[in-house]
Amino acid sequence: MRMLIQASIDTEISNKLIAEGGMAAAMDEVMALLKPEAAYFYPLHGRRGFTLVVDVTDEPSLVAVVEPLWLRMGADVEVVPCMNADDLRAGIARIPGAG
Repeated sequence: MRMLIQASIDTEISNKLIAEGGMAAAMDEVMALLKPEAAYFYPLHGRRGFTLVVDVTDEPSLVAVVEPLWLRMGADVEVVPCMNADDLRAGIARIPGAG
């Protein structure tokens, strides 16, 4: 299932990671683990933030997806199911009388 993950990284933790030269490695770990189909980075609520679109095979997999963000970056994390245009069309086609 495609999920949109929005994370806001703890400023103190990210400042320390940057000062120690570990921020790139931390992000590389997250990207290698989650293999996002899309990734965007930006300021979020006054902190460093990002949005990833990832494939999650089942609900228990969410634990492995979000734990590194909490443990490594102290991030506030929101996870929302999402779909692309093809998924939306397929869903609409399932509505009786919609097609």
